Amino acid sequence: MDRLELQKLRDLPIEGVAERLGLQVTRHKCLCPFHDDHHASLSFKVSRNTFRCFVCEASGGPIDLVMRYLGKPFLDACQWLADEHNVIMSSPLSTPLALRRGDGGEAFCASRYERFFERPWLNDEARRFLFEERRLDARVVRWCRLTSWRDKQGIPWLQIPYYDREGKLIGIQNRNLVKGATPRFRFPQGSRCSIYNLPVLNLLKPGDELFITEGCSDCWAMLSAGHKAIAIPSATLLSRKDKEQLSIINYQFSIKFEMFPDNDTPGERLFLQLREVLPSLVRHQLPPGCKDFSDYYLSECNRGTVLL
Repeated sequence: MDRLELQKLRDLPIEGVAERLGLQVTRHKCLCPFHDDHHASLSFKVSRNTFRCFVCEASGGPIDLVMRYLGKPFLDACQWLADEHNVIMSSPLSTPLALRRGDGGEAFCASRYERFFERPWLNDEARRFLFEERRLDARVVRWCRLTSWRDKQGIPWLQIPYYDREGKLIGIQNRNLVKGATPRFRFPQGSRCSIYNLPVLNLLKPGDELFITEGCSDCWAMLSAGHKAIAIPSATLLSRKDKEQLSIINYQFSIKFEMFPDNDTPGERLFLQLREVLPSLVRHQLPPGCKDFSDYYLSECNRGTVLL
């Protein structure tokens, strides 16, 4: 991990990190989890991206909050933040060196990985995750070329390719299929995992709707519901290049941009950021009890309703 990568983690919005940890933030305050608190003593200073409890004196930034709340050492806390916010690190921090450098320490080489997606194969864990837990349409899984593999420890991974609009492989996200296991994600060095599912742009016609989702899972759910969709990797990772690319898409296509923001502060923040780039972006409200579109999609599947 270099200095720039460490700064990325320190710059993650402190209130968004707190909410990922399960804390309920209201008006920049929440109950302090570090003592028996009943009056919301933990305060967040957004301008400095810090937290402080005026009772037990707990204080610090995003990394400090994770270290203290989860009881993790520094490197493990950094890895947790990177996994939860899809921050791509040069190498995972909490895995042995032999696993960190599974790509040989080289820059991302598409030709090395392309063959894995020519004939996608799904192990039992991947099939269970995609078709039983997520209830995805098999045609969507094939379109996204999702495949799977097992590492030397026998851990099953879902392999998610990222393509540019021309269909060139530009990055890979590996998702751990063991619930609660860490690291949750792994990325080959040099992967560029920015806007997901860009090849769908080639299917757009004037007047079409294009949904913007947060993360691959919501994108798969949106596609399975019968909509064209792209995804931002994370609510906290809308980069300048992503904004530029969205502006170009908006200029090139006569389409309608739509979104179901996640039911949390980071989701609302992402919508407002996107609205600055796409002034015509239409907002749809998720039903109560649904934290994201995947939740909504699953609830409607269970009811036998088709979202079209």
